[in-house]
Amino acid sequence: MRQRELTFCKGLETVKALVAGATGRTGRRIVEVLHEKQIPLRALVRDLDKGKQELPAGIELVQGDVGDRASLEAAIADCTVLLCATGASPSLDPTGPYRVDYLGTQNLIAVSQAAGIEQFVLVSSLCVSQFFHPLNLFWLVLYWKLQAEIKLKSSGLTYTIVRPGGLLEESNDEPLRLEPADTLFDGRIPRRRVAEVAVEALFQPAAQNRVVEIVTTPDVPAMTWEELFARVA
Repeated sequence: MRQRELTFCKGLETVKALVAGATGRTGRRIVEVLHEKQIPLRALVRDLDKGKQELPAGIELVQGDVGDRASLEAAIADCTVLLCATGASPSLDPTGPYRVDYLGTQNLIAVSQAAGIEQFVLVSSLCVSQFFHPLNLFWLVLYWKLQAEIKLKSSGLTYTIVRPGGLLEESNDEPLRLEPADTLFDGRIPRRRVAEVAVEALFQPAAQNRVVEIVTTPDVPAMTWEELFARVA
């Protein structure tokens, strides 16, 4: 059983979302969910042609890079919320996670503060607080995600930090499990379900200023969105 449809308690007419990392594998799903729910959005892309090819037709695209604060200032104009699904691509560059996951998110936080963004949703990862986790062998990727989380928490912005487990390309109908920070240390979840949680967080008061760890599992009962987010409130 899937969770019921989004509950637009914030007021759909008041929301316009900027999606950073919109052509990434999770970012694309966030764009799709927003588009399906008819939530106005703008997709931040580094390559406009790629954005046109990979995102639904009719999506508003803006070219920019999280490393270029000026481009972000133009992109965020008239948006009310920001969803960040950026992440360093695997490479031999040891500075990738520092530049993208930390400095890039820091730039997004700065322009969100200046623009008066109402809510910043950051897609992070399980186990960011475990420095000796094997994933930190890949240029300290979890460490830099945690530093970005810390910056967001101290920014004064209303935030939701979504920490998914291992990411799956194909979706499933297993119930979601939502827990507070540093509760889950394994498990997996489809990227589509991560996107659904990230978007729903915009409309659940209990999600504000919370860290939400998420996986899917057949071992828990299906709950409404209100019940799920109440677990982290």
